[in-house]
Order: sequence, then structure tokens, then C-alpha cells
Amino acid sequence: MSTKDFVEKDYYKVLGVPKDATDAEIKKAYRKLAREFHPDANKSDAKAEERFKEISEANDVLGDTKRRKEYDEARALFGNGGFRPGPGAGGGGSFNFDLGDIFGGAQGGGAQQPGAGGFGGGLGDVFGGLFNRGGAGTTRTQPRRGQDIESEVTLSFTEAVDGATVPLRMSSQAPCKACSGTGDKNGTPRVCPTCVGTGQVSRGTGGGFSLTDPCVDCKGRGLIAENPCDVCKGSGRAKSSRTMQVRIPAGVSDNQRIRLRGKGTPGERGGPAGDLYVVVHVDAHPVFGRRGDNLTVTVPVTFVEAALGGEVKVPTLGGPPVTLKLPAGTPNGRTMRARGKGAVRKDGTRGDLLVTVDVVVPKDLEASARDALEAYRKATADEDPRAELFQAAKGA
Repeated sequence: MSTKDFVEKDYYKVLGVPKDATDAEIKKAYRKLAREFHPDANKSDAKAEERFKEISEANDVLGDTKRRKEYDEARALFGNGGFRPGPGAGGGGSFNFDLGDIFGGAQGGGAQQPGAGGFGGGLGDVFGGLFNRGGAGTTRTQPRRGQDIESEVTLSFTEAVDGATVPLRMSSQAPCKACSGTGDKNGTPRVCPTCVGTGQVSRGTGGGFSLTDPCVDCKGRGLIAENPCDVCKGSGRAKSSRTMQVRIPAGVSDNQRIRLRGKGTPGERGGPAGDLYVVVHVDAHPVFGRRGDNLTVTVPVTFVEAALGGEVKVPTLGGPPVTLKLPAGTPNGRTMRARGKGAVRKDGTRGDLLVTVDVVVPKDLEASARDALEAYRKATADEDPRAELFQAAKGA
């Protein structure tokens, strides 16, 4: 986050809370919005993902008492995004200024910038904690968040419905063991002179503003290895393999993407780990299908069962069969419902088992069965199931 972004963004508006909102109100608003725009609930929705990032960023600042205080002070100083000149500015006139000059404090002999309003050593004490950077002359290197990684896993149909714990072998970048993550053979890298250990440099964009970019000399690390490590070549990172036991929740669907916070690449210099995204693939089942939280199954029935009715046993996934009552005159393709025999929902309850009737017509008939059907045909000779069809065709 650049300093320009910081003074221009209204985090209270992002969370939809007033500026005097309590910590509890901020927490409640964040949780509500996070559930609504979470990537797991908005698959392939780039706008929702971007909104989720904005919400998380706002909560990182307003949800922390110290950072919120610094933010409020900065917004008050800059008039919610616009710099308000102090008494030394004179006459309300406009002038160009560099936010980096103000945040970095006075340089050289401690002379103040024109129109700074008597801020003395600058605002490094206000913004240092928020941007993880100290005031002028600070050589502290910055924590770096680990990278997000993605993996795939294939589950059986039953595992996807009931949930499963599966082993995942991950290959990712981690702190180099040979140099303890320093990048230097002797473990004593020097602070980058270009960015003074911050890992970032400022560049002018016109209009007096400056934006922050990763330092190209140290590649954003803030450190330069005098004697580069033979294993990591001075980067401080090396390929690492590890096996994790990952719990896949019950009711997961095919191609669903699951986010596991903090299970990605480890961070550097105390920075948080990245996240692990697991894409789940589900094998087909020879008998059962899936429709949301409901399972589906097609059950064959005889012509007699469909015509006269009766009781039909139906298999369930991983449990004993259930018996459904088939009404007399059940047509082919009718769907019945066995409640609570489906997939597990997020709240722990189960969906239903949808049973579709498939009337089976026999290919070969014994003599007695054929005689019975012939007698049935004679008894129903006056019935024409297609009469309404032809009447409708003529009237159209």
C-alpha cells in the first residue's frame, strides 16, 4: 500500500460504518461483508474477490486500535485525502509537495519543509507502524508475506459427500536452511543502500506525489548478500517439500476451490505465511448423482408396481436402504423424495435423496405372462392414451 493510497482510501465507507463506530460494530460489519464477498462463495467472480480484498484491507487498519488511531490522525491531517496547508503555507495558495518528504521527516540539518506547519521531525512516528517503516535513518528490514500456493486433490464421491482428511505433498519456496534464510554464506547480509532496508523505493508520478515500488537492487528484500549462498544464490529462499494432512469439509462439490489461511509459503523476517488454495475434483459414482445438497438415484420398477402401486426399497449412500411407497398409477420418470438422505450441508444437516422411477419393460415374456398381457389388452381396448394428443394437434 502506498502512502497516497492510504490517505485517499475511506476505510469506514468500505465497511459501511460511521467514523465513531465501536470496535464491536467494526468487527460485526467486517464479518458480514466477508461472508458475502468471500471467494469461496463467489466462484470466478473477479469483482467479488476485489471487494473482499478491500474489506480485508479496511479491517486490518480499523480492526487494530493503534493502526486505527494512526489512520484517523492521518485523515484529519490531510483532510480526508487532500493536504491542508499549515499557517506557513500562506493565503491558502496551492503548492506541489512530495508525501515521501513529509513521511520521511526533515533531512540534513533538520530544516522543515515549506508549509509543514511546524511538524519538526516529520510524520514517521505516525506512519511508521502502519506501513512497517520507521522514520528517517531507520535501517530495519521489513517482514514479507509468503506467497499463496495452489494444489489439487481428487476425492471419491463418498469422500466428497462425507468429508475426508487427505495428505497433500507441497513443493514451495521456504527460508533456505543452508543460510537460515539470510541469503549470505556467513549469515551476515548488509542492508541495501538503495532502499535503506525497507525493500521499497519511491518514484515521482507528477503533481508532487510519489508512489512506492519494490526495490530492484535487493528485489524487495531490504538485504544484499556480500557472499551469496550456494544453495539459494543470495535470495534467502529455496525449494522445500512437505506433506500436510488437509481436512476437506463435507459436502464439497466438483471443481470447488477451498482456501486454507496460513498454509501457503512461509513468510520472511516474521511475515505471515501465504494461503493454500485446494481445487477439489470428485470422481463419479456408479449409482448416485449430485444436485446441490441433494443426492439422486434412478430406481427401476416393474410395470405391475407402477400400475398397481407398492413398496420399493431404495439404496442410500453409506447407509441402510429406505422403503418408499409407490402410488398406484405412477408414471415413468416421476421423482420421489427420501428426506435427510442426501449430502451434508454447511450447517451440519443433510439434503434429500431424490428417487426417480424408471418403469422397466420386459424384453422376453413367458407364455403365462404373455397371455395375461393379452387379456389386459383386450380389457382396455377402448382406452386410447393418444386421443387427447391428436385432438390438441388438430386444434392448434
